[in-house]
Amino acid sequence: MIKGEKYMQSQAINPPAQTRLEALKMRHAQLSMRIEREQKRPGAMDGLLKSLKKQKLAIKEEMEGIRVSDKASVA
Repeated sequence: MIKGEKYMQSQAINPPAQTRLEALKMRHAQLSMRIEREQKRPGAMDGLLKSLKKQKLAIKEEMEGIRVSDKASVA
């Protein structure tokens, strides 16, 4: 990535979408850490792990939707 490119990419997304995207990234990271902890825990509950992974996937899909819709509105 070229220096400053990340900044330029973040500026291409409208401010409300950028705020939502940042919140989703944070929640995605939190879920990743929780899943990792649960997997290491003896007697981890399969149902809980499945639920956490579904939440993480839904967040990932929402983030991608924001990126795609914003790119379409900019073009």
